[in-house]
Amino acid sequence: MTDAPSEMPTFPMARAAQCPFDPAPELSRRMEEAPVSRVRLWDGTTPWMVTRYEDVRAVLADPRVSVDVAQPGFPHTNAVSKARDAQMKTLMQMDAPEHITQRRLMTADFMIKKMEALRPRIQHLVDGLIDEMLAGPNPVDLVEAIALPVPSLAICELLGVPYTGRAFFQRVAGALVMDQHDPAQAMAASEELSDYLDDLVDKKNAEPGDDVLSRLAVEQYRTGAMTRREISTMGQLLLVAGHDTTANMIALGTAALLANPEQLNAVRDGGPALVANAVEELLRYLSITHTEARRVAREDLEVGGRLIRKGDGIVVVKSTANRDPSVFADPDVLEVHREARHHVAFGYGAHQCLGQALARVELQVVYGTLYRRIPTLALAVPLEQLTFKHHAVFYGVRELPVTW
Repeated sequence: MTDAPSEMPTFPMARAAQCPFDPAPELSRRMEEAPVSRVRLWDGTTPWMVTRYEDVRAVLADPRVSVDVAQPGFPHTNAVSKARDAQMKTLMQMDAPEHITQRRLMTADFMIKKMEALRPRIQHLVDGLIDEMLAGPNPVDLVEAIALPVPSLAICELLGVPYTGRAFFQRVAGALVMDQHDPAQAMAASEELSDYLDDLVDKKNAEPGDDVLSRLAVEQYRTGAMTRREISTMGQLLLVAGHDTTANMIALGTAALLANPEQLNAVRDGGPALVANAVEELLRYLSITHTEARRVAREDLEVGGRLIRKGDGIVVVKSTANRDPSVFADPDVLEVHREARHHVAFGYGAHQCLGQALARVELQVVYGTLYRRIPTLALAVPLEQLTFKHHAVFYGVRELPVTW
């Protein structure tokens, strides 16, 4: 097999034209024909692309690979991410032992037991939003009515960020997760959000409440263990990722179910166990992270029979791993009864998503409530007329007009 790199679009690859929920055809072809092969990125670099399930998990769990964006050979997504990464280091760019230390500061706040304790609050929130939706105009954009408010309210409450500022942080977060061609624009948005959170950390330090930022302000900022900017950077990561990922999954998952009526009926009529199972299958089926996992080899290692040298970049494709036919039978079929919890939508290994327990609770409550309370829910426009976020960090729909 030749190592001659083929071209890879700058960011990211479009989904399949015949089905907007499927990975890009080129990615699927690679999984079948060249599962570990070189690609050429936007800046001319030629990292390895890893596409099969077992290889993806192996790379993500291997201590010989690094997430440190400052390492030579790291495969940056685009010029914007390279510029931003050079100025703001988060948990996502830390290797052990620094990563372990920083993550432990947040682990207790996102434990499964604590997230489950939020379920009644999230249920009340979802019921209230559905009440408002039913009392309002028909059709309605489900993104604005349900998908955005649920995770935004939840993460704001958890972090201690005033929800009254949602328009502001949704605007700047939008600039951070879209494919911006101007690094200065993305950096300005990041700095604007950091300044906002810097001020909020000062307020929490002066008058702490029962929330994550207050705890960090008291336990870390006051003691000098962390700077104000380090706390605000952590808050920025949690705030942006905590609402944008789940918001996209709520809307995109609903679109996928509406396009598969038998599956929607099963979720609507099923109990909590079936709904929880459906959440895992939708996470597998949709794999909304577009930029995939980026790594760089710290030592020589073998992946899928190929030798990856120290300093080589690695692009780990979770969307194809979740469609690997050797792991998931009929992987391109949405089947909510499938046992799919071993998917890699949340990543794998030390850097798997910190907020996955919260996301699961939010998705279970929304999917388990929305279709039951509105059994006639339907798309207000044909599926092919929906506008999808092909140029965003997290895949989704810009609007989801629904009727009932």
